[in-house]
Amino acid sequence: MSQSYNRGLVEDFGRWREFSAGMWAWIFHKFTGWVLVGYLFTHIAVLSTALSGGDAYTATISTLESLLIVRILEVGLLAVAMFHILNGLRLLLVDLGIGLESQDKSFYASLVLTGAIVVASVPTFLAGVSL
Repeated sequence: MSQSYNRGLVEDFGRWREFSAGMWAWIFHKFTGWVLVGYLFTHIAVLSTALSGGDAYTATISTLESLLIVRILEVGLLAVAMFHILNGLRLLLVDLGIGLESQDKSFYASLVLTGAIVVASVPTFLAGVSL
């Protein structure tokens, strides 16, 4: 005889408050992974302009780098990549049995460290862009 568990409706947005840090870590890790896959395809598309010649590639890169929105998206890409890397290292340590008791704290630490790195890098990404 099988048992079922009522997890509630997806539309029941109040249940998001019940998620633990581990669940949020899982959600953010999956989300950032998919964003990085999407970026990979975008990156390949931009690099493929080099097939038309060096001038086309240079013009594409120059145009993209001059846009403020692209610079902002680059900051977002850094945030996504940093969190995915730091959370992945956290998961690796947990899988090795290190830090099992402090998974919540290490998740929050990866968020704070990601934020600090991203905030510190903003001037670098926005340098040379005319606002």
